[in-house]
Amino acid sequence: MAACLTAAAGLGGTAVWQQGRAQDARAEARQMREDAAATASVLTAPDARTGTARLPGGARAAVVVSRTLDRAVFVGADMAEPPRGKVYQLWFDDGGTMRPAGLMDPARTDQSVLMRGTVDGAGGMGVTVEPAGGSAEPTSAPIAVLSLPS
Repeated sequence: MAACLTAAAGLGGTAVWQQGRAQDARAEARQMREDAAATASVLTAPDARTGTARLPGGARAAVVVSRTLDRAVFVGADMAEPPRGKVYQLWFDDGGTMRPAGLMDPARTDQSVLMRGTVDGAGGMGVTVEPAGGSAEPTSAPIAVLSLPS
């Protein structure tokens, strides 16, 4: 009897755990859809403007800005993987003050990233190499700085 109760409790715990994982997966999928839609909106906005730059190692970067939507998308191509335990972090440059704008996937060399937050008058953006999980403020010199097109 005790063995049956233990097995039932274990199965119940597994079911609750699986339910939680399924909810997390649904929330992540919903966020990905929302980001994809917002990215498409910025890229296709009538007022979308693009600035480009070359990064170290031959990588290419572009930032697309829609002032009407007050959003920006960073596009990186041929970027080297960051060092182990590090990640590329995006920043809005508010007159010399860097504001966090999201992290890039360290496993992808080509990607588009909807920058977190609004452009809100920022004149530029930067990319730094930060510890995994990102930083509240840059801990290294930018590997790229781009002016935000107006």
